[in-house]
Amino acid sequence: MSVQQNNHSSNRSDRSDRFGRSDRSVSAASVSDETRLKWRPLDIAVGATLGVACGVIFWGFNFAYMPISSFLGAVLPGLASVTHAMWYFSGTLAVLVLRKPGAALYVNVVGTLVETVIGSQYGIGFVIVSALLQGVFAEIPFFLTRYRVFNLPVLIASGAMVAIEYGFYLLFFRYQGVAIASPRGIVHLISEVTGGVVLSGVMPWFLMLALAATGVLDRLASGRALLRARPQA
Repeated sequence: MSVQQNNHSSNRSDRSDRFGRSDRSVSAASVSDETRLKWRPLDIAVGATLGVACGVIFWGFNFAYMPISSFLGAVLPGLASVTHAMWYFSGTLAVLVLRKPGAALYVNVVGTLVETVIGSQYGIGFVIVSALLQGVFAEIPFFLTRYRVFNLPVLIASGAMVAIEYGFYLLFFRYQGVAIASPRGIVHLISEVTGGVVLSGVMPWFLMLALAATGVLDRLASGRALLRARPQA
């Protein structure tokens, strides 16, 4: 009888140990996620700097877009949409560099405010709403991976998501005279997604590598990840 009692006690103890270790493991993982995803003053400062730089690029592209869109539109109506991602690559780049929830929203809004202050021919309401929507859609693929995966396929998915959102946003609110199923509407959407994949998906990867090469990302999660992946001499 005592042997059976000892065995039962031992089994209960083993189960308690396993459950205890499991609880501690889950708790440790939760704390790790909170630490990993928590914004630091450094992240805020780098995000602001990135937003200012992107805002200047947005502002410059406002002027370049007119002749470019005229030329591409003459070649094929709707083709100019392939360049639109120059206005929203910042969201994907922000999450890739900062690796924090909300990074795309933060950098997009800072960039848009800088662009507006410098001088923009677009209304503040239009650009702010666009920045917020683009930030939300840029974050979706990273959110689905719990901000753990930052490879090229996820970046491409992010760029494509923003392109789809912006493509339809333009059709509904800016290109009201263009039907979705019309030749121009179809060319516009195909061009938008193509530009989103290339300029807002692939390009941020190489921009991050260029930034990392200067050493400015060494104190950020993205820079540390690249340093760990670099083969040791």
